[in-house]
Amino acid sequence: MRFRDFRIGLRILIQDPAFSLVAILGLGVGLAACLLLLGFARYSWQYNAHVPDADRVYLVKQRQNMGDYADWTDQAPTLLRAAAQRTPGVAAASGFVNWLPLTVQTDAQLRKLKSLTVLPGFAEMLGLRALKGDLNAALTQPDSFAITEKTALRLFGTTDVLGRTVRASSVQEQPASLRIAAVLRDPPANTTIPYEALNGVASALVPAEARSEALIGANGWWGYLLVRLKPGASPEAVGESLQQAIDRAPAAQGIPPEVRARLGKRKAMDIMLSPLREAYFDTQLAPNRFSYEVDRGSRAMIVGLLIVAGLILLLAGINYVNLATIRVIRRQREISMRKVLGAGAPRLAGQFVAESLLLALLATALGLLLAWLALPLFGELTKRDLSGVLTAANIGAAALLGMFLGLLTAIYPAWIAFRVRPSQALAGRSDTEALGSRRLRQILTVLQIGVAMGLASFTLAVAWQTRFAMEASPGFDPAPLLIVDLPEAHAVRRSEQARSFIEALKREPGIAGVAVSTDAMGRSKNRWSTEMRREGGKGMPVDVKSVSANFFALYGIRPVAGRLFEAGTDKENDSVPVVINALAARQFGFATPAEALGQTLLFRGEGEGQKDGMLSKRVVGIAPEIHFYSLREPAYPAAYELWTDGTTLSVRSALPLPQIERAVRRLWPAYFPNSVLEMRPAKDIYAANYDTDARVARMLTFATTIAFLIAGIGAYVLAADAVERRTREIALRKLFGAQRAHIGRLVARELGVMVLLPALISLPLAAFIIAKFLGSFAERAPLAYWAPVFALAIGLAMAALAGARQAWAAMGLNPAAALRA
Repeated sequence: MRFRDFRIGLRILIQDPAFSLVAILGLGVGLAACLLLLGFARYSWQYNAHVPDADRVYLVKQRQNMGDYADWTDQAPTLLRAAAQRTPGVAAASGFVNWLPLTVQTDAQLRKLKSLTVLPGFAEMLGLRALKGDLNAALTQPDSFAITEKTALRLFGTTDVLGRTVRASSVQEQPASLRIAAVLRDPPANTTIPYEALNGVASALVPAEARSEALIGANGWWGYLLVRLKPGASPEAVGESLQQAIDRAPAAQGIPPEVRARLGKRKAMDIMLSPLREAYFDTQLAPNRFSYEVDRGSRAMIVGLLIVAGLILLLAGINYVNLATIRVIRRQREISMRKVLGAGAPRLAGQFVAESLLLALLATALGLLLAWLALPLFGELTKRDLSGVLTAANIGAAALLGMFLGLLTAIYPAWIAFRVRPSQALAGRSDTEALGSRRLRQILTVLQIGVAMGLASFTLAVAWQTRFAMEASPGFDPAPLLIVDLPEAHAVRRSEQARSFIEALKREPGIAGVAVSTDAMGRSKNRWSTEMRREGGKGMPVDVKSVSANFFALYGIRPVAGRLFEAGTDKENDSVPVVINALAARQFGFATPAEALGQTLLFRGEGEGQKDGMLSKRVVGIAPEIHFYSLREPAYPAAYELWTDGTTLSVRSALPLPQIERAVRRLWPAYFPNSVLEMRPAKDIYAANYDTDARVARMLTFATTIAFLIAGIGAYVLAADAVERRTREIALRKLFGAQRAHIGRLVARELGVMVLLPALISLPLAAFIIAKFLGSFAERAPLAYWAPVFALAIGLAMAALAGARQAWAAMGLNPAAALRA
């Protein structure tokens, strides 16, 4: 292959602009989609890769078995930090707590920062360096803290902020002046330890008790602990050492006998080390309410996207091979003349490889341009900051991928060129093609359409199921409800400010009522459970919802049996009455919900009348089964207690929610001047449970659109080739009396077979995958099972669109001109 071959190839591409445009566009679009999907996958695999020696850094995870939901979380007792420092094989141990998020005031505006209170050694563990200032001073001096560049720009419009002071407050809402002692580089977007500001445990905003617990953990408070192991150290051995340390802790020694009997051979708390690099994909952490609130991903989803990216690249390559093969067939005279004039196989191969490489490089350049243009939109679809995806290394890898694709797709057209027989081509039979070659091209096109329809089936099912889940009734109408989160220091039962704020809200026109709970329906931020049992019966875990007396009336929830809490009947914070749901009544062994009314249940908890760690409660009513969380979670036995020590307000509105939101914003500063207002419509809280599903649906829609575009080009090329190949046959049919409609049906039948055959292969497989996907939901969208039928309809429509022009040309064919050609 010589440089001259590239010049000849460029001249040939210019001489055939239609072929060149279609080939470059098809390959470029496919490469753009593939590059974006591969970039997202690489972004996901590189979570926490910026941490020095990241492969030797581990999270300390724990699972508390004394509770009723034994889930792993990335929080562990902070007392384990000192134990880890003494453990052989541990090079360093540090961590952070997020008990004390910062709210700062600049230019009379409050802003809540994603801040971390870090333990000694945290900066060294994560390899943090100050771009400006002294990071050590920022984390050790009581009046100092550090912020990131982006935070500095958001607060002050500049990064030149060293020495500036801000009024800051935390959970206790006692403002203090803090000095910015360091400016840090922004943490990468793909980290599971994001932050906007850092302060040390010596900060003036950290109460003495919290400081002691963060450093020593004498009372068993939890934090997020990190350990770096020495080379060759065993994480299992270190984990076992930490397990022994927690087993010897006072809290573990003071377990009541009945709890120890229930544990059996299980430990009160299991400890293990988990690689920091795996935290993004850790399925054990994702559902736990105590785990650090960050974006988490699915390894299966990333693998699926890699498969989709490969399929799109395969479709684009098939398209090019089809186009190049047809072009070779039309160039048989040129190839024959070159053979007659002495061109050997290596020379012909060099020419075709040069043409293919040139076209692939042009398509790669177009793909990179399209990927760059589409990157902001793709970032919106994935809800990830992908601005750093198109690095020089990734662009170089894309160029290599394009060259490899060019070499790979040159093989089959070159082989066709080698098989050209000059005697036949120069004798006037240059349009002939071997039956095997034609069948292979048809099979490749069938594969394209089958992949596109299979992707469309799954995409439609995911999109419909996600929409169904977002709009499914949780057991009440969330549309008129607004959720307002009070500051953590202002639990309604203990805060006069909170109660005054509620009374002010009730006086606002259009507000029909305000209820209190420990958390919003559909959210597991403050989820908790405990053991309940009938007298003499076996205990079982029950989800506990602490609510005010008017909660059920405000939500419009009606009883299955008995009555629910009522504001005029029940006294707030009364520890005796309890409402359970119908599922709990069945699991307690009551034959009917009504049979549970008036019965006494023993409730493990704290309060007046406690005996042996259990409280007696009387069942006053049975509530229906409400979807507290997502449709992926099964229904839980639940109990409702009267308790207003929560910070979540449910506001019912008789007016459009935006009007009520304005009223809340107007009242808020008078009662909570040092706290940032956080509120959301109730329906948005439920919808947030399906953010990952919605993101997957958007990415699949993007990939399916590209797949159908490429398959449509392939279908168009095959239809054009089929009509051209059968030109003489169509002409003869017309001469023997075939009407335009007959010719149209002939073309339609060939295109229909081209769609129905792949449908028979791909759609049953898609239906199987759809059934597996829907199986993870407790309720399913009926329409989702019909997705393969809709995908077939889309495939037929695409084939009709691709073949319409060719069918019209065939119907208008002039027999005399065709037979004379």
